Amino acid sequence: MNSAVTIPPRSGTAFRLTKGQSLTVIDPEGEQVSDLVVFNASDLGEVISSGRSLDYASKLYLTTGDPIYSNRSNVMLTIVEDTVGRHDFLLTPCSRDTFRIIYHDEDPHQGCFGNLEAALAPFGVGPDAIPIAFNCFMNVVIQPETGAFTVEAPLSRAGDYIKFQAEMDLIVGLTACSALQSNNYAFKPIEYRVA
Repeated sequence: MNSAVTIPPRSGTAFRLTKGQSLTVIDPEGEQVSDLVVFNASDLGEVISSGRSLDYASKLYLTTGDPIYSNRSNVMLTIVEDTVGRHDFLLTPCSRDTFRIIYHDEDPHQGCFGNLEAALAPFGVGPDAIPIAFNCFMNVVIQPETGAFTVEAPLSRAGDYIKFQAEMDLIVGLTACSALQSNNYAFKPIEYRVA
């Protein structure tokens, strides 16, 4: 698959990625977040780990050259190109509860969590297995004195991208994020390319 596939606004998808293949996540219009989760295709108990990846990198913002580790300390992905340099790996995928608690929605959208749950179900991934996502293009600003944080507009512009290489056979879940605050109060598509 060399042509880009479009994920419509506020939706998600899942697919297989073979060791050695690349996955490029593209922001076609700018200021749109994409939640990325990955699982070991041959053992779904091995999953992307924010805690291990940030711990081993000794930094909060991963970018070109940085590996992304599993909960078993194996490298699942390596970031090989990154035109933005600011992504979030702290916050959980938005959900019905996110919209209920933060936005006070009375009829909340299922969010990235619900979209990932639906997309990953055919691969045997249940909702309790969905981890903290690598939130491509999400701009979380942390105050060093207090640890307080705010979610600001993504720094990505139209055509910006982040490219990963698969270091094992993977099941990938990927979204066009549904949270207003994360996307500068507009919902846009995400594109991805597998090569």
